[in-house]
Parts: sequence; C-alpha cells; structure tokens
Amino acid sequence: MKSWWKKSLMIAVAVLTLGAISPNHTIWETLLEDKGLTKSHASANENKDYMYEWVDLSEYYDTGQNALDYFYQSSEEQAHVKFGSKIGPVIQNQFQAVVLPNIQQAIDMHLGNLGPERLNKLAISEKPAGDYSEKIFHIYDTETKKDEIRFHVRTEKKPQEGYFFNFHYHVAADHFQQHYELGDIYWSKDTPPKWLS
Repeated sequence: MKSWWKKSLMIAVAVLTLGAISPNHTIWETLLEDKGLTKSHASANENKDYMYEWVDLSEYYDTGQNALDYFYQSSEEQAHVKFGSKIGPVIQNQFQAVVLPNIQQAIDMHLGNLGPERLNKLAISEKPAGDYSEKIFHIYDTETKKDEIRFHVRTEKKPQEGYFFNFHYHVAADHFQQHYELGDIYWSKDTPPKWLS
C-alpha cells in the first residue's frame, strides 16, 4: 500500500471510530505491509505519557446555585433602590447585618430545593413600591406570571418607642396570608421619609 493511502486510511478509521481505533492500534500491524515500520512506530509511542483533563460541565450550564446567587445579589440591589437616598444611609449597616442574611436564608429555604430548570423560570421584580407601600421585590414565575415569594417592609409606630421598619415575606404556599419575620430596624421617633426618596 502507498504511504499516503495508509495514513489516510488510519486517520479515517480513527475519526469514524471516535478514537477507539487509533493509528497505533495493533489492528494496523496486520494491514500494513512494512512490519519494520509498524514496530518502530509502536515502540516510539510506547514511551509517551498521556495526560487527560476532566472538564467541569457546570461551567457551561446554568446551575441552581447560579440562579440563587442571582437572587441574592438582586435582592440586595432592589432593597437599596427601595430605601432611596434618605433612608438608605441611615439603615444600611443594620440591614446588611440583620435583614439581608435572613432574606438570603428565606430564598434558600423556599427555592433551594427547586431544580435548575424550575429556578431558571423564576425572576425578580425590579420596581420597588414608593410612598409608604410595602413591596421591596417579588420572585415570580416568568411563564405563569405568578409570585412565589413576596418580600415587604412595613413602617410601624410603636408607642413611646418610635418608628420601626418591619421586614417580612409571604409565600404562595399559604396564599400569602402569613407574615414570616425577617427583622426590625429602628428609625427614630420622627416620621420616616417616603420610600424611594
């Protein structure tokens, strides 16, 4: 057989068998006419070390943890939008220390057991309510447009103590009836400004 024909045949078989029969496979010894060439070719390949790299497929696919991380980050951003420039600087440290970890824990508790397919269908609302409305953000299903979790903050006046911001959330499982507490942050005895101001 001609040299170029042998090489072409080896390459074609290697490609068609997806590498199961490589060019240095023993099957070629019986097909090649020049045995001396085959043995020297085989002995040269015996001394080579092969190194395999394993690829982490999670780098290429959106996993559940990526979706949860997105909700964590977006929840913090939406809260800061809600607070505005007047309330935000005053309560920011307490919010970061007390309320935000509880928001993230609530997201984990209610969404963490959903699979990546279901999580990827969820989104976070991007328009917190202003004035004295409670809505910070909702996490909702993009296909059905139904809320899964609603995160709110209510302004409460406690006698002889002053104003507090009560952070809480509601879930679809109980038709948003129950308040799940996330924490309270003290404002002052003076009436707080409106949200988004």
